Amino acid sequence: MGSSGSKPRTGRPSGGRTTTTQQEEALHLPEGHQTMWGWFAGIIVLALIAVPLSAAFSFATNPRTQQLFAGRLSEATAGGYQAFWWVVTLMLIALPILVGYGVAKLSGRALAIVGGVVALFVIAILVLGQMFVF
Repeated sequence: MGSSGSKPRTGRPSGGRTTTTQQEEALHLPEGHQTMWGWFAGIIVLALIAVPLSAAFSFATNPRTQQLFAGRLSEATAGGYQAFWWVVTLMLIALPILVGYGVAKLSGRALAIVGGVVALFVIAILVLGQMFVF
C-alpha cells in the first residue's frame, strides 16, 4: 500500500516550473475581496478629488464665478463657461467609479482600458482649458 516510496505529485510539470494557469490561480482573490478593493480604491480617489470636484461644481452652478477668471474664460459666453465646468464636474465624478471598477476587475486589459479613458479625460480637460484660459 504505501511502501513504494514515491512522493505524491504536486501538480507541477516536470522541470519544477509553474504553468500560467497555476500562477493565475495563485493571484486570484475571492470575488468579495476584489469588490472591496474596488470600493476602497474608489473611495480613496474620491477623497483625493473632493476639493476640485466641489470647486468645479460651484463654478458650474454659479455663473457669477466667471468674473474670477481673467483672460478668455472671463470673455467666454455664460453657456460655454457653464458647459466647460459641467464637463469637468462629470469627468471628476466618473474618475472614482472608473478606478474602482478597474481595480475590482484586476485584469490587465481592464486596467489598460480604464487608464486609456482616464488619459483621454485628462487630455480633454487640458484641451478645453487651453481653449478657454489661454
